[in-house]
Amino acid sequence: QVQLVESGGGLVQAGGSLRLSCAASGRTFSSYAMGWFRQAPGKEREFVGSINWSGDRIAYADSVKGRFSISRDNAKNTVDLRMNSLKPEDTAIYYCGARGGLSGASYYYDVEYDIWGQGTQVTVSS
Repeated sequence: QVQLVESGGGLVQAGGSLRLSCAASGRTFSSYAMGWFRQAPGKEREFVGSINWSGDRIAYADSVKGRFSISRDNAKNTVDLRMNSLKPEDTAIYYCGARGGLSGASYYYDVEYDIWGQGTQVTVSS
């Protein structure tokens, strides 16, 4: 089983960029689909994007499509979330999740993920 640690959060002005990284421990990272979710104060955790085990199936929430991109490096056990053109409404704690399996499917709901990191805060000022 992998363990996940997110990093890269911080404070950025609207229009700026950040790159979040999720580092996984364990030798089986390449067999996990990965997802990014976020949770703003007073709101439920919401889907941001996902990437399957091989990296050839990527999905995004409509709210971030065209601004965010997900990539993974199975040799380094990392999955990145690059965020451009950030908006104040992107402010949230961002979490990466892992789901075991070699499916080509995309997973949009947090209940579909088995393992979570501790989260990293992203704050976008106007």
